[in-house]
Amino acid sequence: MNVHAKPNAPVLDSYWMPFTANRQFKAAPRMLVSAEGMHYTSDDGRRVLDGTAGLWCVNAGHGRREIASAVERQLSALDYAPSFQMGHPVAFDFAERLAAIAPGPEGRKLDRVFFTGSGSESVDTALKIAVAYQRTIGQGTRTRLIGRERGYHGVGFGGISVGGLVNNRRVFPQLPGTDHLRHTHDIARNSFVRGQPEHGAELADDLERLVALHGAETIAACIVEPVAGSTGVLVPPKGYLERLRAICDRHGILLVFDEVITGFGRLGAPFAADHFGVLPDLVTTAKGLTNGALPMGAVFAGRHVHDALMQGPEGAIELFHGYTYSGHPAACAAGIATLDIYESEGLLTRVAAIQEDWHAAIHSLADLPNVVDIRTIGLIAGIELKSRDGAMGARAYDVFVDCFEKGLLIRVTGEIVALSPPLIAETGHIHEMVETLRASIETIR
Repeated sequence: MNVHAKPNAPVLDSYWMPFTANRQFKAAPRMLVSAEGMHYTSDDGRRVLDGTAGLWCVNAGHGRREIASAVERQLSALDYAPSFQMGHPVAFDFAERLAAIAPGPEGRKLDRVFFTGSGSESVDTALKIAVAYQRTIGQGTRTRLIGRERGYHGVGFGGISVGGLVNNRRVFPQLPGTDHLRHTHDIARNSFVRGQPEHGAELADDLERLVALHGAETIAACIVEPVAGSTGVLVPPKGYLERLRAICDRHGILLVFDEVITGFGRLGAPFAADHFGVLPDLVTTAKGLTNGALPMGAVFAGRHVHDALMQGPEGAIELFHGYTYSGHPAACAAGIATLDIYESEGLLTRVAAIQEDWHAAIHSLADLPNVVDIRTIGLIAGIELKSRDGAMGARAYDVFVDCFEKGLLIRVTGEIVALSPPLIAETGHIHEMVETLRASIETIR
């Protein structure tokens, strides 16, 4: 029995929480009980401004009745249907809607969609598609997968293998045959930048080093986040993604963008691929796909990848892969309702009109004590704090707790405060976030 539980509060012992210091949390829990628009309500009745869109996912804000109603109707009509050798109309309808906004120009759009249940599943799916593609076109020696230091690609064995967060990898074995590019974080040359930094495009040439080391004939794909989110908002230098694309083309390597965070309007365009003008071969998504209402992910593939696998006898399964919940009817209904909101409210491009105010507001914190860097792009911000001696992450965690007590939900990773509010944020919300953060950073020493 948890002795710290509030009267009438849930017993906390049974739930093993993810990515959480369970003992610390359960000693002083922070509980959310409802949400509407830009705000949560805590169990003690306080309104808490959502500075993180839940977990980078509630792009259209909380409590959208259109999504709840669509899910209710779908569950009443068809609660579940298998997707193995069977189908249901709503999955095909959703895929068509997604194909219409997929990255790429007409004729080259990544408009073939494979449904998953999460971002982690999307990553593992994309990696498997890449290896299967190379085998199908007669490049069966290409099984190596290249990620990047400080990359986060979910928690499957494939994702942690190409990922580059040490704590995500140190306990678990990784797939053989993976390697990593250097990360692009360079405070010495690129501090306090709004948008893409000027320096570092040459870091893409690290892929050439790995080609020389391993041989291009062994490499199936290279996966990167266009903007690395979970590691603390690392923005690609100008020309970096373009250079990476050119190297992949030169050596027959598929380029995968992990857009689980950047997909669906976060940078002021439907996808980061659109924002940066660089077209990968595969894109992984989740989070904003259903506005966080139900778990779901999707992999967008170019037709050259998809069509290469549509070979052999017509009765053969072209990709021996899938999930029980691929294309779940209720999740598809939530996704279609989410796309309707994005379209009717212009949310896939709204950030382009408000990002300058966002950048200015966030960078106004630059002169605060212990702030060593600020990075902003689209409606994302990373505020890096100086560590206390021998206590990495402690200062940012204290800011996180203090902000919550002051009515603002932020996210921290190491000593970096990350902000990514819902795309419906107004000027008043932005200034409230900044002033709350200002008061907290000034207080926490």
